[in-house]
Amino acid sequence: MESVQRRRVTVQGVVQGVGFRPYVYARATGLGLAGHVTNTPEGVVTEVEGAAAAVSAFCERLAADAPPLAVVDAVEHCEVPLVGDAGFTIIASRSGGPARTLVSPDTATCAACLAELADPADRRHRHPFITCTHCGPRFTIVTGLPYDRVHTTMAGFPMCPDCAGEYADPADRRFHAQPVACPACGPRLRLLVAGAGREPYEPAGTDPVAGARRMLARGAILAVKGLGGYHLACDATRPEAVAELRRRKSRGDKPFAVMARDLAEAERLAHLGPEERALLTGSVRPIVLLRRRPGVAGPAEEVAPRSPDLGVMLPYTPLHHLLFGLPGDPPGPALLVMTSGNLAGEPIVTEEDEALERLAGLADGWLTHDRPIHVPCDDSVVRVCDGAELLVRRSRGYAPLPVPLPFPVPATLATGGDLKNALCLGEGRRAWLSAHIGDMDDLATQIAFERAERQLESVTGVAPVLLATDRHPGYRSGRWAARNAAGRPLVRVQHHHAHIASALAEHGLDGGRRVIGVAFDGTGYGDDGAVWGGEVLLADYAGYTRFAHLAYVPLPGGDAAVRRPYRMALSHLRAAGIPWDPDLPCARSCPEEELRVLSRQLELGLNCVATSSMGRLFDSVSSLAGICQHSGYEAQAAMELESAALRAAKGPGPLPYAFALNHPAPGREDPVTADPAPLLASVVADLRAGADPSVIAARFHAAATGLVADLCVLARERHALDTVVLTGGVFANTLLSSSCARALRELGFTVLRHRQVPPNDGGLALGQLVVAAARGVTDPPQRGDAHVLGGTRQSA
Repeated sequence: MESVQRRRVTVQGVVQGVGFRPYVYARATGLGLAGHVTNTPEGVVTEVEGAAAAVSAFCERLAADAPPLAVVDAVEHCEVPLVGDAGFTIIASRSGGPARTLVSPDTATCAACLAELADPADRRHRHPFITCTHCGPRFTIVTGLPYDRVHTTMAGFPMCPDCAGEYADPADRRFHAQPVACPACGPRLRLLVAGAGREPYEPAGTDPVAGARRMLARGAILAVKGLGGYHLACDATRPEAVAELRRRKSRGDKPFAVMARDLAEAERLAHLGPEERALLTGSVRPIVLLRRRPGVAGPAEEVAPRSPDLGVMLPYTPLHHLLFGLPGDPPGPALLVMTSGNLAGEPIVTEEDEALERLAGLADGWLTHDRPIHVPCDDSVVRVCDGAELLVRRSRGYAPLPVPLPFPVPATLATGGDLKNALCLGEGRRAWLSAHIGDMDDLATQIAFERAERQLESVTGVAPVLLATDRHPGYRSGRWAARNAAGRPLVRVQHHHAHIASALAEHGLDGGRRVIGVAFDGTGYGDDGAVWGGEVLLADYAGYTRFAHLAYVPLPGGDAAVRRPYRMALSHLRAAGIPWDPDLPCARSCPEEELRVLSRQLELGLNCVATSSMGRLFDSVSSLAGICQHSGYEAQAAMELESAALRAAKGPGPLPYAFALNHPAPGREDPVTADPAPLLASVVADLRAGADPSVIAARFHAAATGLVADLCVLARERHALDTVVLTGGVFANTLLSSSCARALRELGFTVLRHRQVPPNDGGLALGQLVVAAARGVTDPPQRGDAHVLGGTRQSA
């Protein structure tokens, strides 16, 4: 007689809310096993009893055959005493103890639900909230763990008998699908229209979706409630509607993203490779930055003025599909602008009352519903670089999936930076980045930051004993950390060191050997009080040496130089000894009175902090070449410079400009400095020779690539290092990233670039976390609102 065995199996990872218990039920009953399965804070716990061979078969491929949305991190099982169960059951979830399970991100509507949505015979025909175990809201509706309906924002919607029957049937696709609902018991959609005095009212007898589609077709701007917040939507092919949305939102020239009806519409507008197609049609469905097809009729030029890229996504909720229309519906727009429902700089709106108040001046109507959003979550933004995914904004569809760490860390909270803020919690070998929060100069964003921190602690179970933040003494994220340390140690991490460490962590390096970290961005607080941003650091987790940097130039007027790139260009010209002749575009663009004041300001050094920023050098060349003189959004001048370089005539490649490398005196350990003076002189010569701006842009990109290669070769010669990290927001420029990676690999270097987290400040918190953990506690415990600039140890 075959022996009988009982085993307890604990599965950790993203295993709640993804159909794992129904999968376990089907697997166990199919093998004739008895026992039970339940959700716990530790994960999914199963006990199976039966023939030893069947128990072994149950355990063998449990992870390999898991449901599509599951991410299994670990499977542990052990033998336990026999109980003699009569059958297999799903039992109520068990609470208590620290949360160790992982919450699934929100996912796009699956094909099975879409088929039901369009089927007139199905009871969920045209139901805007159709969902099942394999798709729909997860992270944005979770209020606690374990993941059961009572711990989601669907708790206020009791299931009707039909839905309850599906929920309880192990053979049904909606078995234990927590957001399950139908027209009889689910959330309600409604359309509100702004009246003559902008007060909202609900039109009688109007189907909300049909009414919304008609409004969009007429050129109206609608606030549409999505998974993680409201979008502002309009017909992307109507120039007047796009221009009005831009005006109302105070958007400047910043590109909008668009939602295309289907893949064919996206392909008509932009170049798609297999990687882009997979991103557009997969379960995440981020905004994908695509190279536009020139001369193709499609979105109005106002959607993305002077940008080589178009941010495109496909519908990812049932409501989106209904807005574009099912077969037989009256025609509506095939392409919609879909931008975050907020004013520029504010966090995304999630509550209806808030939407009616804060979006009253922006929207002509509101397509809203009564399913609450617990966690705000913007759309993620992704581009493909050299055939691989490059995250620009990590949010919906990615958060809150953890990043595995190469070494265990204590329970740590890292607060990130003040731009593109995302915070990070870590413990053991996992780190959880929050969804994108935004820029911390707005009070509403700071409130959103506090809420995100509390919510992330609740779903991860991490109770931080260590805090990490940026070294900048004025950062609001750092001040929050100091105020809330409550006696816990606070480690301040240099900005560019955190960028490099972030890349090391996502690539799984243990820090046993230093790397050459090339960190190019717009701004980061330096050890000497200057604004760093063109850095080559020799770094591991514990410390760094500043090996090289761009030569310092004055940053005249701080943010004014960022908003008006001609100021930065004039500063660079003065440092290079090049006169401000009126034939130069930057001098011509500066008003005469401002030019006089700027000259005096630079002469006296008033409000002129020194900077080594590569981002500001990109701005300067963009202005000097006559491409961009006023920047209405972050990195506009640099993006337009990249766009110009891409337009340069194809051929063997332009001859690059040259930087002058200044080496330290013998016996000194000072950094190498890269002086752009000869480069700027060459740009001026090209301008006067009548060179096209695209040629200047291409030659500058080639010069930046050559600089990176030269400095890395020099670092290898002096320090025998052969791994290079490319990081910082400048490396979101795929032209530069690709050319640098290619040049370095040809020289025999191993090149690491960001894939799981953004290269910009959205990935900063991960680096802060691993640096603080590796360094140990070097800063004193924080109380009150003290500003500590500790943690300045540098490794040799």
